[in-house]
Amino acid sequence: MTDTTIDTNAAKVLGINEIKSYLPHRYPLLLVDRVVDYELGKTITAIKNVTVNEEFFNGHFPHQPVMPGVLMIEALAQTAAILSFMTMGVKPDENSVVYFVGIDNARFKRPVGPGDQLKMDVEILRTSRGIWKYKAQASVDGKVAVEAELMCTIRANESATNSAGQ
Repeated sequence: MTDTTIDTNAAKVLGINEIKSYLPHRYPLLLVDRVVDYELGKTITAIKNVTVNEEFFNGHFPHQPVMPGVLMIEALAQTAAILSFMTMGVKPDENSVVYFVGIDNARFKRPVGPGDQLKMDVEILRTSRGIWKYKAQASVDGKVAVEAELMCTIRANESATNSAGQ
């Protein structure tokens, strides 16, 4: 007899193709490689594998490669966007754009470089009138690299809707 019970503690994982169905970003700006766990409406954990082949390392900085802080914040925002779309039960289309509304209390604690694996943890703090607020933190080997509170909104892409009406 087979056991048909569902393991509710099993990790929920998204591979790169599933991630791409929730984000419009593509190389070189797609900054989420894998989702390793999530709880709809609450939290998500994702991974960005940082490699020496990243375009930004050519100029930031050639003698001491460091992942730009703004890209770590962007990676956290992309992780948050995946959670938001999954929570709403929709996938974005060419008319969907996620915009930053605010970034508060951003703190950069350690540099991130080639060979590091950035683990991103995002928690939804609240949603109100189309604004999503998140607590976000990225770490490498258990040490915090960046933390911030992010606020985003999802809007229709005005250029796509304007050209569709012409």
